[in-house]
Amino acid sequence: MTGFEGEDALRELDDNELPTSRPHPVLIAVTTAARGGLLWLVVAALLASRRGNSRRAAGRGLVAAGAGMACGHLLSALVRRPCPPARHLPARESLPERPSSSSFPSKHAVTASAFTTAVALRAPKAGAAIAPLAVAVCYGRMRTRVHWPTDVLGGVALGCTVAYLLRRRA
Repeated sequence: MTGFEGEDALRELDDNELPTSRPHPVLIAVTTAARGGLLWLVVAALLASRRGNSRRAAGRGLVAAGAGMACGHLLSALVRRPCPPARHLPARESLPERPSSSSFPSKHAVTASAFTTAVALRAPKAGAAIAPLAVAVCYGRMRTRVHWPTDVLGGVALGCTVAYLLRRRA
């Protein structure tokens, strides 16, 4: 595949043909709760309240989420990419936040995937239980038109990589 064909494939992926209407309130709540990693602190507290692998998985998830968030912010400072042009669409206006940072990578996606991957590596059942929540966070960032699909995919890849690299550290 030549560079030009690859660019076309990414451009098609970023066409972002998602609805422009206001998303479901639950999706808005989930993506809003994930801001700054708050959602993952709550999930970690719930996991830590259980015995066995879940408690240790919660700690590993928080370490991976923190490291992932730091890596995401560093990469975001290096790669300046504007958010999708959707400022006056109901989808974007549904969020209480008005993101102004670089769109790539999605820090929500980085944190969600790092936390979930780290938990799944330690406690697979717990990881499977929280995976739909991570998917909802990632989808919510695209659905509210804050990120391009490639921003979210890049965030997921970065988060999974960070969690995998830290799997023996925490």
